[in-house]
Amino acid sequence: MNDLIGPWVRRFLVEYVIGERNYSPHTQHSYRDVFRLLLPFAAKQCRCAVDRLTLAGIKPKTLREFTRYLEQVRHCGPSTINQRLAALRAWARFVAAKSPEHLEWNGQIQTIHLKKYAPPPVSYLEKEEMKALLAAPNRQTAQGVRDHALLLFLYNTGARASEVSRLTVGDLDLVMPMATLHGKGRKIRHCPLWKVTAGALREVVRNRPANQGVFLNRTGESLTRYGVHILVKRHAGQAAVKAPTLRNKRVGPHSIRHSTAMALLRSGVDINTIRIWLGHVSLQTTHIYAESDLQMKAKALARCEAPLLKPGKNRTAQKGLMGFLSTV
Repeated sequence: MNDLIGPWVRRFLVEYVIGERNYSPHTQHSYRDVFRLLLPFAAKQCRCAVDRLTLAGIKPKTLREFTRYLEQVRHCGPSTINQRLAALRAWARFVAAKSPEHLEWNGQIQTIHLKKYAPPPVSYLEKEEMKALLAAPNRQTAQGVRDHALLLFLYNTGARASEVSRLTVGDLDLVMPMATLHGKGRKIRHCPLWKVTAGALREVVRNRPANQGVFLNRTGESLTRYGVHILVKRHAGQAAVKAPTLRNKRVGPHSIRHSTAMALLRSGVDINTIRIWLGHVSLQTTHIYAESDLQMKAKALARCEAPLLKPGKNRTAQKGLMGFLSTV
C-alpha cells in the first residue's frame, strides 16, 4: 500500500506544496496539473488503472517518454517541460525524505535532466513605441481614461498582469505616491509612482472604497489577467499606426514590464535595484536585460574601440606553434 502513487501525490500537494512551501494558488494549480497529465499517461504505459499505479511504475524511461509526449503531442516549449520535470523531481525528493526505502527510486528520477535551450531574446518597446502606446487610448471617454492609467501604471511599475488584476484602491498611496503590489509567491513589494501616474490613478479611483479593484471592467468587477492582456493588445494595434515597428512585436503586459526594466537600466539604475523594483527573486533573472541591451553594448564597444585599434609597434613575426600562441 505504501507504494501506491495516490497517497504520495495527495501528501505532496497538501503537505509540501501548500503546507511547507505555501505556494500561491496559481503555482499550486501548476503542480496539480503535472499529475493530471502524468498519471493517465503512466497508467496507459503500465496498462493499469490510475488508482493502481505504483511508484515503481514511474521510471526514468516513463518520464523521458512523458517529456516527448509533452513536446510532440501537447506542443509544450522547453520552459514548460522543464517546469513539469522540476515539479516531478521535487515530488520524488519528498517521497524519499518521508520514506527512506524509496531513496534509490528517487535517485533514478533525479537522473532525468532538464532540457537545455536558448531562451528567446527579451522583447521590449523603445521610447517612441512606448509613447505611441500611451497615447493610443481616447481620454475623452471614461474607458480611455482607465486604459491610459493602466498602461501608465504598467510602464511605471513594471507590474505583472496578475498584480494589476489584484490591485485594490487601498493598495495605492497617492500622497507619497506609492503602490503596494502583491506578486508571485505572495511576496509584497512597494513601488514609487511618478506624479503623472498618481494623477491618472487619482482620476480613476476618485471616491471609491478601499477594497474595490482599481481597474474595473464594464460590469464593475476587477479586470482579469486575460482582460489586461486584451486591453494592451488592442491599444498596441492602434499605436502601430504611429509606430509601425510595433507591428513586428508581440506587445503585452510582460513586454511593457521588460520596457520598464530597460528604461531603468539605461537611466543608470543599478541591476540590484531593478531586481527589487520588478520583484525578481534571483539577480540572474534581471541580468537578461543587461545582456539584451544592444544600445549599451554599442556604447561599450565605442569606448574600447580606440585602444584596440591604436597602432602599436611592429613585432617580428614568430613562426611555429609558439608564435601562433603569442598572437591569440
